[in-house]
Amino acid sequence: QVQLVESGGGLVQTGGSLRLSCAASGRTFSSYAMGWFRQAPGKKRDFVAAISGSGATTYYADSVKGRITISRDNAKNTVYLQMNSLKPVDTANYYCAAGPALLEVPAAYPYWGQGTQVTVSS
Repeated sequence: QVQLVESGGGLVQTGGSLRLSCAASGRTFSSYAMGWFRQAPGKKRDFVAAISGSGATTYYADSVKGRITISRDNAKNTVYLQMNSLKPVDTANYYCAAGPALLEVPAAYPYWGQGTQVTVSS
C-alpha cells in the first residue's frame, strides 16, 4: 500500500511557475514508477509526466514538453513536478499516482493522491 499526498498548487498568472510535490508513505517508494496526471472540469484525466523508480527515465506528454520537469527524491519519498511558462490551458486538478510501470494510462496506476488545484489566470 502507498499513500500519496500532493501539495503546491495554487493560482498563478500566465507565464508563471509552480512546483508540485507528492509525498508518499511506505518504505518501497523507489520500487514504484510515479506519474502526474491532470483533470479539468468535465474532461477526462490526462497524462502529464512519469518517472521510473530510480529516476533514470522520464516520459512527458507532448503538450508539456520543454515546460514541465518531473523529478523524484527517493530519500524523501517525494516526487516533484516543476511547471514553468504556465498557460490557462494548464488549469486543472493535478494528481500524482504510483504504479508498477512507466505508463501514460491512468488504469496502470493503482495508487492515487487526492489532487491539488492549479489555476492559471490570463
